[in-house]
Amino acid sequence: MSRYFRELSVVGALAALLLGLAIFAPAFFSPQPLLSLVTREAPTLVVACGMALVIISRQIDISVGSQFSVCSVCAGLLAARGWPLALVLPASITMGALLGAINGALVAGLRLPSIVVTLATMVTLRQGLNLVRQGEFVNMPDAIQWFGLPQATGQLVLVALSVALLIALALAMRHLAAGRFVYAVGTDAEASRLAGIRPQLVTFLVFVFIGALTGLAAMMNIVQSPQVQPLSGAGLELKVIAAVVVGGVAISGGRGNLWGAFAGLLLLACVSPALTHLHIEAYWEKAIQGAIILLAVVADGLRSRKAGN
Repeated sequence: MSRYFRELSVVGALAALLLGLAIFAPAFFSPQPLLSLVTREAPTLVVACGMALVIISRQIDISVGSQFSVCSVCAGLLAARGWPLALVLPASITMGALLGAINGALVAGLRLPSIVVTLATMVTLRQGLNLVRQGEFVNMPDAIQWFGLPQATGQLVLVALSVALLIALALAMRHLAAGRFVYAVGTDAEASRLAGIRPQLVTFLVFVFIGALTGLAAMMNIVQSPQVQPLSGAGLELKVIAAVVVGGVAISGGRGNLWGAFAGLLLLACVSPALTHLHIEAYWEKAIQGAIILLAVVADGLRSRKAGN
């Protein structure tokens, strides 16, 4: 039980919040608004899954927001040119994987600090996109909206896709050798090398993987709107890192799981609509989210200190 204390604490906090809303703001649980909330967070969950793997491997990627924006605009332009969904989707994933490969090559190949590399690529991609697009939106064809399905059906497809991906990755991290390699590299890269694992290759592939997931998430986002905003990914990196850390993934690497990241994302995502339904000023949202993140980091620090004694 103590092994999963952090994750269970987040689930308990989420349950307490939902119980409070059930008592004081039952309108929060209206089916359509609740489905819309979950649908909006589906792309974020996909990126959070990738971010969990990156942090478990003792790296960080703060460029995912810019990658998300670039993939969204590129996919939107392809769709606007008449490309079918069956081609736009893999193109967006491939674009994300290529951007992730750049980060991976610099971090794993040149052994540069991931925070420096991804900060540089974040700024470069964001400013380059601003220069090219000048804030111009991309108008999407109707055939792309909700994958060409009715809105309610399209929402269910997006939610099901993100949850299925979460389950598959959670099982892979637990039962496949590739998942154990990520944990091993994050725990001790040198020890993993002596055990026959190639830490640099694992690091490179983790960055490629989060890039591919970001491309998928970008596609899941643009089908929800008739227009693509050039800066649609602004702030995404902080949101997913916060969700992962709150969910119990150790920022020092080697510990955590995707279920905790999922619970952390749900907890943070519920704060804003909860404040709206409880008629509390919206400016409290960031303060509450910041307090949750701070408590999570402090708890992680105390846990690490206790383990070291």
